[in-house]
This record gives sequence, C-alpha cells and structure tokens, in this order.
Amino acid sequence: MNKNTVLGYATLIMIIMGVLLVALAVFKYDEIAGYGFGAVGLGFFANAWVFNALKGRV
Repeated sequence: MNKNTVLGYATLIMIIMGVLLVALAVFKYDEIAGYGFGAVGLGFFANAWVFNALKGRV
C-alpha cells in the first residue's frame, strides 16, 4: 500500500464516522448534546476533505 491508498482509506473511515456522528445528533440526541455530536461530525467531514485534497500531493 502506498501513501495515496492509506489516505483514501483514512478519508473513507472519516466520512463513515462523520455520517454516524451526524446521524446520532439528528436521530438519538434531541437536546443540547446533539449539537456537540453534530459539530464533531462536521469536523470529521472537514478532516476527510483535507485528506482527500492531500491524496495526490503527498
């Protein structure tokens, strides 16, 4: 496995975790804790975007 493959897998895992955290925020936690889960899920999406942008440059 080269560096681009590792970054691709990392991006995929981050997207899956982001979707799970946002789904927890929307469906399970209706009160204030949902905002935290949603914010962390959006952070995972931002990190996945950075990993995807780095895929051809590292």
